Amino acid sequence: MTARHDLPEPDAFTRMYWDAAAEGRLLIRRCGACGRAHHYPREFCPHCWSEDVTWETASGRATLYTWSVVHRNDLPPFTGRLPYVPAVVDLAEGPRMMTEIVGPGDPSAGAELRVGFREGIPVFRLLPGAAGR
Repeated sequence: MTARHDLPEPDAFTRMYWDAAAEGRLLIRRCGACGRAHHYPREFCPHCWSEDVTWETASGRATLYTWSVVHRNDLPPFTGRLPYVPAVVDLAEGPRMMTEIVGPGDPSAGAELRVGFREGIPVFRLLPGAAGR
C-alpha cells in the first residue's frame, strides 16, 4: 500500500471536525467569551484565551485570499492531481483557512467560493462567474 500524504490523522479533539467533514459539513470553533470564530480547531480561543469555545457549522462560503499553482510534487497522491491549487481562503464567519481550490475556473483574489468535500477533506470551488474584488 502506498503512503498517503494528504489525509489527516484525527485525534480525540479533532475527531468531531473530521467526522463532520466526512458527512459534508464544515465546522469551526466560536468563543463564548469574545464571540470570535477561529479555525483550525483548538481547545481555547486564540484571541482571548478563553476555554469557552464550541463547535459551529460554517456556512461554507469564502473568498479567495491567496493561492499558488503546484506543477510538481512527487508524493502520492499529488502526482495524479498535477497541477493543483493550494490556497488560503477567508471564511464568511471570519477565520482564514488553508485548503485546495478544485474544479474549473481561474483563481483571482477576492473570488467567491463554496466548500465541497473530497474524501472527507474540505476543498473549495470557484462560483460560476465569480470575479475577484
